[in-house]
Amino acid sequence: MLFVVILLIPSLGVRAQTATAPKTMPEWSKPYTPFRIAGNLYYVGTYDLACYLVTTTQGNILINTGLAASATQIKRNIETLGFKVADTKILLTTHAHYDHVGAMASIKKITGAKLMADEQDFGVLASGGAADYELGHYGITFKPVKADRLLHDGDTISLGNMQLVMLHHPGHTKGSCSFLFTVKDDQRSYKVFIANMPTIITERPFAAITAYPDIAKDYAYTLKAMKNISFDIWLAAHASQFNLHEKHKPGDAYNPAAFIDQPGYDAAISDLQKQYDEKMQQKPAIQ
Repeated sequence: MLFVVILLIPSLGVRAQTATAPKTMPEWSKPYTPFRIAGNLYYVGTYDLACYLVTTTQGNILINTGLAASATQIKRNIETLGFKVADTKILLTTHAHYDHVGAMASIKKITGAKLMADEQDFGVLASGGAADYELGHYGITFKPVKADRLLHDGDTISLGNMQLVMLHHPGHTKGSCSFLFTVKDDQRSYKVFIANMPTIITERPFAAITAYPDIAKDYAYTLKAMKNISFDIWLAAHASQFNLHEKHKPGDAYNPAAFIDQPGYDAAISDLQKQYDEKMQQKPAIQ
C-alpha cells in the first residue's frame, strides 16, 4: 500500500512546490515513549525512525528528525524527558532521505539550530531530495533545508562538554555518515556508535546508476570501514536495524548494558556484506 504525504513549500516561483513522501510505513510514525539510553544520550524518535538527543553543558544536539509529520512528536518526546526544544543548538543527520530529515527544516526554524551535514549530502538536502541518485525521481520529498556547516570524514562536532566524530560511510546516499562519541553516567563511560547501516535501496544494477558512478566502490569502502570500528554501544537510523524492541520496552529501567551488542552488530554487517556481494553479480539489462 502506498501512502502519500504532501506538504506545500513556498518557492520563489509563481507556483508552490510540493514535498511528497513517496511512501511511509505505519511504524515510521507510530509514537514511542522516549527514554535514556546511556549517560547523556536519549532516544526521542518514533517506533522505528530513530532520533537521538545528546545533551551537553551548552545546549543539545539532535540527530535525525523522522518524517515531516513527526515534528510535533519529536518535540513532545524531548519535552517529556524534561528538556527544552529551544535548547537544541546543533542538528545532524545520518543521511538525507525524507524519513530521517523530513522535519529538519521545521525544527531548524523553530530552534535556530545549526545544521551540520556530510558534504556529499548537501545538494540533496538543499533540493529537498530531488538530487538524490535513487529517490530523486520522486521529486521533492521533504522541505529543502540548507546545511550551515559541511562535514568531512573524521570531522569533530563540538558543543559544551561533548565531541562527536563524523565518519563518512557512503553508499546508501552519497553523504551517508555515522557518529562516534563517548557518554558517561555515574558508573562508567560508554563509547557510542550511531551507525548508518549501508543497506541497498536500488533495484538497478550498480553499473546502471550513471548518477552515482562510484556507488559500488563506496559501498565496498563503507562495509570494510564498518568492520573495524571499536565501540561499546551501537545504534542505527532505524530501530529495527539494531533490534531496539527486543532490547528495550517502554517503562523499562535505565539499562545501558542492553545496547552492548557486538554479536548483533557483526551479524548485521555480515548480512549487508552478503547483500552487496549478491548485488555485484547483477548485470545490466541488455538493450
